Amino acid sequence: MLGRGLVVSGVLGVVAAHHLRSLPSPWVVGLGLLVVVACGALGSWCARIRPHVAWQWLLGLPMAACAGFAVTVLCAQHRLAQGLDDGNVDRVSRVVLRIESLPKLQPDRVSFVARVLQAHPSGVPDVIRVSWPASGWRSPYSEARAANPPFPTLHAGQVWRMALVLRPVQAAQNLHAFDYERHVFAAGIRAQATVRGQPELLEIQPWHSLSIVAERARHEVRVAMAPYLEGLRYGAVLRALAIGDQDGVDDADWQVFNRSGLTHLVSISGSHITMLAGLGALCMAAAWRRLRWKGRSLVERWPVRRAAACAALVVAWLYCLLAGWEVPAQRTFMMLAVVAGAQALQLRLTGSRVLSLAAVVVLALDPWAVLASGFWLSFMAVAVLLAVGIDGSAIRPTATEPAAAVGRFTRILHGLKLAARLQWGVTWALAPALAWLFHEISLVSPFANAYGIPVIEMVVTPISLLLAAAALVPGLHAVATGLATVAHTALTWMMQPTEWLASLPTISVPAGPAWLYLLACVGAGVALWPRRGGQHSGPARTCLRYRAWAWLALLPMAFWRPATPAEGEWDLYALDVGQGSALLVRTSRHAVLFDAGARHARDSDEGARTIVPALRALGLQRLDALVVSHADLDHAGGVRSVLAGAQVEQTFSSFDLVHWSARESRQLEAPDTPSALAMSPCVAGSHWRIDGVSFEFLWPLDVQAVRPSRQANNASCVLRVRGAHHSVLLTGDIEAAAEARLVERGLTPVDVVVAAHHGSRTSSSAAFVNAVAARHVIMQVGRWNRHGHPNEAVLSRWERAGAAIWRTDWQGGVNAQSRAKGLTMYSVLESSRRYWHGRRP
Repeated sequence: MLGRGLVVSGVLGVVAAHHLRSLPSPWVVGLGLLVVVACGALGSWCARIRPHVAWQWLLGLPMAACAGFAVTVLCAQHRLAQGLDDGNVDRVSRVVLRIESLPKLQPDRVSFVARVLQAHPSGVPDVIRVSWPASGWRSPYSEARAANPPFPTLHAGQVWRMALVLRPVQAAQNLHAFDYERHVFAAGIRAQATVRGQPELLEIQPWHSLSIVAERARHEVRVAMAPYLEGLRYGAVLRALAIGDQDGVDDADWQVFNRSGLTHLVSISGSHITMLAGLGALCMAAAWRRLRWKGRSLVERWPVRRAAACAALVVAWLYCLLAGWEVPAQRTFMMLAVVAGAQALQLRLTGSRVLSLAAVVVLALDPWAVLASGFWLSFMAVAVLLAVGIDGSAIRPTATEPAAAVGRFTRILHGLKLAARLQWGVTWALAPALAWLFHEISLVSPFANAYGIPVIEMVVTPISLLLAAAALVPGLHAVATGLATVAHTALTWMMQPTEWLASLPTISVPAGPAWLYLLACVGAGVALWPRRGGQHSGPARTCLRYRAWAWLALLPMAFWRPATPAEGEWDLYALDVGQGSALLVRTSRHAVLFDAGARHARDSDEGARTIVPALRALGLQRLDALVVSHADLDHAGGVRSVLAGAQVEQTFSSFDLVHWSARESRQLEAPDTPSALAMSPCVAGSHWRIDGVSFEFLWPLDVQAVRPSRQANNASCVLRVRGAHHSVLLTGDIEAAAEARLVERGLTPVDVVVAAHHGSRTSSSAAFVNAVAARHVIMQVGRWNRHGHPNEAVLSRWERAGAAIWRTDWQGGVNAQSRAKGLTMYSVLESSRRYWHGRRP
């Protein structure tokens, strides 16, 4: 028990290190290591003087925590020192690099992870992510076309000389959103690069390292499988099951998998690896019993169980390499390695000890593994399976001497009951973690997994692997074609009921404080704690008897609702959507969205990427109003996704939104955009009042029925929000001419203003700045945007007027809270900064 406690303490030390805003100085790390040594020496002395288990606990736990903390900080300091020099930011560098990963292929773009071998000028990180786009401009509505000339065949081991524009990895920062910078830092990638000109292939190093060999093998399998998967609806899913290459899986399919709880089956999960390892062990055991050497059976020389364990470990290792060596694969392999080692050394290890040793090895190899949700989900799932399996194994048939047929029936019934218990336990034990990540709980997961696990684990995945093997062998074209057909047919049949289940409602779980999820996890742990037969007695037995009540600990999480503003108060969320606009105003019981962000491609826009997840995290399933200031794609590009992802009662726009949406649907070759219950133009003088907060349009003076493409920035909607204590002005993209008319019409001061046109030099005129007299100005801009927003003269103008400047490119999402006690402004990045977040000016 002490060893497992030390593991938990060490993991907590690693987690604590990753929650630092900035890394401590080396002397602090040295002090931590000194504490570790001192605790170890004191523990040894106490054990000799007065042996007692309490000393081991009191000294061992802080020692393990300090060790985990210090080692993690040292590793983080080393990785942080490998950043991109400021002099190389957004400039062309000449780099010689080696491709290290399986390239991500798109018709108009190729990206990969590379190791830098030489760079001029110096100061380029060792590991970078390279994006190689096709030449020419492409509309966000146009289909991705193949590059002309086509990209060369890229694979791991190739050494290229490239001209690259390098930038540090900086991504959008919003509350309760995925932290891409954390993900990239954990992978060791310290810069992103874009190819310029025509790269030159220098040489190929196919055997440079084991990882290169594995990535080349993945490339060969992908190329061999491509002809057989072409044109298949779920061909990308079959490839993902075979080699872990998830490129090409539709976002709509991922949504179905997430809502039905089948995501773990589509990824290379521990169950896939364990299944293959088990098959390898069975084959080795069968062969080992029959093989002989020098007249003696191999069984006499080495036990079958050890040989089978080694074979299982080798098969698992090879498949983990083929699957990309992600955290779930690492965890599974480490657990299998511990089990195989125990078999070889004839040690008896419980499941919890195996899990603990696997966690230690995984974190020793990669201290950033705890930053991946897969680490927690995979280890929690295995822990639940172990607990429920131990508890379920205590069930015995009541008949003492059943007949053979009755015995088989009883065993089958017992197996079904155990499978149901396992699925039930995993579903609800992982509910807190999934609610934390996705802000919803799927009620259909047990039903989808009931048929999904057998179909994918027993049919689709083995056939996909056989397809990969057959595709590599010349002359087996007919066999590979048949395997692809069978696997795809089985997957198609499985997806039909799955899509229906995914369409059913889910439980929305707004983002809440951490103690809610911890309480739910503790409740699930108590409810699933195994009885272990008659080992418990007295109070422990009484507690276990009523342990089912512990499931009630999940209720606070399910029914949590975040605090909302009081009557007359409001919250403003200026979302970080890059070079675009999206502002959410929330009152006591209502919400209004002003603009919907940009559209980047046919299948990518800020409505689906940022706005809808933000609404879900805030517990908002409906919008009382959606205001689309004008028809530019950086303001209206996400309208379609917002209307599809939330119930919108009313829309306001300065253009014909119905005509614009119909044209967009034709360009996307998609069904018509869902419409709001009512649509109206935003005309000066229109106003409404909700929850003690007034909303009034100040501009435009009238809306003409012209085509959206002819709308100018000066036709943008301008909305003023006035609460009982403070006011805010949302300006769209109006320019100096419209600003002058607003000043002439008697524009009054406000507390917060969103700078017009992202701080362009054509807006924020001196008369307008003086008239609004804002204390705070928010600028929604994208880092390194091609327009040069915000303009330096505009920044100086606002600063001279005494306004505090908030920029989403530097500070992430900006939030304002109007309360009776005052106006509070804060940025997402500064309130949740971690040491891996790149330095902003």
